[in-house]
Amino acid sequence: MKVLVIQQRYGIGDMLIFLPYLKAIAQKNNVKISLLAKKTSKSSELFKEENFLDEIINLDSTNDGISGFFKLSKEIKRRKFDKVYIFNGSIRYKLLAIFAGIKGIYQYPLFTSKDIIFQTAKVFTETYVGKVLSTEPHLSIKEDDVIKAKKSYNIDEQTKNIILGVSASGSTKRWDVENFIKLAVELKRFKNCKFFIAAGQEDFKIIDKIKNSEISSDCISLDHLKIAKILPIIKNCNLCVSCDTSFMHLGAALGIKTIGIFTDSPAYAYSGYSKNIYPIVPEGETVESTTHDTLGKDNISFEKVLKKAKSFLV
Repeated sequence: MKVLVIQQRYGIGDMLIFLPYLKAIAQKNNVKISLLAKKTSKSSELFKEENFLDEIINLDSTNDGISGFFKLSKEIKRRKFDKVYIFNGSIRYKLLAIFAGIKGIYQYPLFTSKDIIFQTAKVFTETYVGKVLSTEPHLSIKEDDVIKAKKSYNIDEQTKNIILGVSASGSTKRWDVENFIKLAVELKRFKNCKFFIAAGQEDFKIIDKIKNSEISSDCISLDHLKIAKILPIIKNCNLCVSCDTSFMHLGAALGIKTIGIFTDSPAYAYSGYSKNIYPIVPEGETVESTTHDTLGKDNISFEKVLKKAKSFLV
């Protein structure tokens, strides 16, 4: 039995949301699955220590268009899959499965859109595995790597170690860096803290602001590290405070209490799946109402963020 799963969304957070369902499909079929996914999802790094996965087939720009479709269908066909589970409603992927000669095709209803990502995936998977599934992802990581990171970064129990997810995929989703600096200052007054700055190399302006602030000596930037190296650092932390970005999802999947700051994205869809994520939304909005075009970055209550962060550090 050979099983393919198609999950074509771009983000790391998206892929983590699908983790319980990937595991359930592998378990139901009693096989390691193959995963068709975009490189931007960082699946190969995220799932390095997982045992449900056989291989990752990259979905990239060479698979676009008509020629890319036939190129990919040949690549899939030669692997002789028996089943495919398609986590989207695109006719393209159904045709891909047909052209690849896969007999068992299981897919979202065609043209599914504007869904709540974790709910649709849960209902879809439960239909085929025949049991109720938790929406909570649990990401596997080597204990030796966690211990090594603890030693390398001098992480100890006398200090509260906090991830600050200061970046985001767009400016409207990003809580201003000055707020993160102010938060860190207040938390330092409350407890002895060390801060790990989670941002990409392209966020050098944000990182520079932090490095030139009064908390610079208590901060370590993770911008130069790959995801596989960042995971054990996060696992050692007490708290993650993050914009709606991949680090929020990583914190939750590693069992870390996480405050998600939602200014301009669907708060329920990207926090409701995990008990580890506490969403904070703009004043006047609710978790259900905050979505794209909310444009609420200036309406996040600093006091709410600070109060909740303190409660997680007690």
